[in-house]
Amino acid sequence: MHDHAPARGIRGAGDRRLLAVSLTITSVVLIVQVVGAILSGSLALLADAGHMFTDAAALVIALVASTIAARPADDRSTFGYQRAEVLGALVNGVILLALAGWIVVEAVGRLIRPEVVEVAGGLMLLVAIAGLVANAVALWLLSAAQKHSINVRGAYLEVLGDLLGSAAVIVAAIVILVTGWTQADAVVSLVIAALIVPRAVTLLREVASVLGEGVPRGMQVARIREHILETPGVVDVHDVHVWQLTRGAPVFMAHVVVDEACLADGRAAGILTRLQECLADHFDVAHSTFQLEPAGHVENEAHA
Repeated sequence: MHDHAPARGIRGAGDRRLLAVSLTITSVVLIVQVVGAILSGSLALLADAGHMFTDAAALVIALVASTIAARPADDRSTFGYQRAEVLGALVNGVILLALAGWIVVEAVGRLIRPEVVEVAGGLMLLVAIAGLVANAVALWLLSAAQKHSINVRGAYLEVLGDLLGSAAVIVAAIVILVTGWTQADAVVSLVIAALIVPRAVTLLREVASVLGEGVPRGMQVARIREHILETPGVVDVHDVHVWQLTRGAPVFMAHVVVDEACLADGRAAGILTRLQECLADHFDVAHSTFQLEPAGHVENEAHA
């Protein structure tokens, strides 16, 4: 016996439009930063451009994943295709870690040999300011959708890191203009790498939790048990399982032992309705499955 409700995430056309707009903004700024990095000789701008490239890739993956996730369930994929969002987030996390490694290698090389490249602080400053403004707009567009989609959250975190990275590049450009210390560019590049790694690790940890069918963050199984046991007619509950298909799409399953009198006089349907409403109202679980069984049935299960 079960209950279904529309799952949330980035399946909506509105969220996909936001992703498309964010992708457009990110792509334009990416081109500006690459050109600016080449003309100014700034590694920090190039690192930020590389980060913007991963942002663009993340948004493309998010759009593709959201389109796949919108496909209805069928006999081949009975839960639908929402896990496409999680796989997209996995790709984003791996790209972020690879990018951070490249930035560190290049930055260390410039710190050792600062005379290799001249950095034009003025142009670097102008491009960084443009990147800051664009990232702020993209961050605002994604802020609502990221709360209930792991894949959009991956893109959101990357844009947030870019905004901080652009702010750091602005600081480095000012230092270069005021003091002439061009190594500030390499130092900021290392800062950008330091911003990337924790976000990538956090994202990959959440992906691992979803793929490992761990309990969603903030959901307490003990409290769910208590609510179920408080339902009139319920004697016991066992085989409780809670996991999530993707961020914002928790799934619940349990065997519930009910009083045999409730099964005999037809009150089982009412108990099931109350249990489903409890999961939906108190724990925001849209998909719940209950097996109602009489006392003693669990012994039969163990024997089988």
